[in-house]
Amino acid sequence: MRILLVEDDLKITSFVQKGLKAAGYAVDHAADGEDGLHKVLTEPYDAAIIDIMLPKVDGLTLIERLRQEKINTPIIILSAKGSIDDRIKGLQTGSDDYLTKPFAFSELLARVQALIRRSTGASEPTRLSLGNLSMNLLTREVTREGRKIELQPLEFALLEYLIRNAGGVVSKTMIMEHVWDYNFDPMTNVVEARICRLRDKIDKDFANKLIHTVRGVGYVLKETD
Repeated sequence: MRILLVEDDLKITSFVQKGLKAAGYAVDHAADGEDGLHKVLTEPYDAAIIDIMLPKVDGLTLIERLRQEKINTPIIILSAKGSIDDRIKGLQTGSDDYLTKPFAFSELLARVQALIRRSTGASEPTRLSLGNLSMNLLTREVTREGRKIELQPLEFALLEYLIRNAGGVVSKTMIMEHVWDYNFDPMTNVVEARICRLRDKIDKDFANKLIHTVRGVGYVLKETD
């Protein structure tokens, strides 16, 4: 899952980015409304968190432009402006939710997750599984054949992305865009390295391998006969 944060306060940016990454999200950041507009118009996001008082283009204008362009990315406004009129104006502009500063990160995370659930039209599962592999999204516990497997945050996010797309081939570019928070560099081997480490943890000690390489295309998570 990939989220855009449009926020000019560096302290809040660092706080939110760290929390979202720890929760398994890839996070892109824009420090002003102009850059935020460019990013949303050119890149796919599962959700956006947007401040109102931004340099160059303010948050409300940014949201209006996105909705005019038929961009339906779920948006939550994160702002110090907390009056009833401010909230109403924000929602009428086209945002899906409104959270005032200061805020608890746990509430922001819950609201982001709720927005993504609503946008997909389905309830968000708390557990993902494929065969004897199971992921608990709440406790962050991964098991296979009942055996607990310890994963680092990036490994967990990578496995979650693979299992959500089980049976379908995902390219290195797709993985980089959804698991990491920077654009794909064809010269890097970071995806191959993480896939290798993930295989060591979830496949090495089991006869039935789940992670398969599709040469020249990418990877697929699936059970084999």
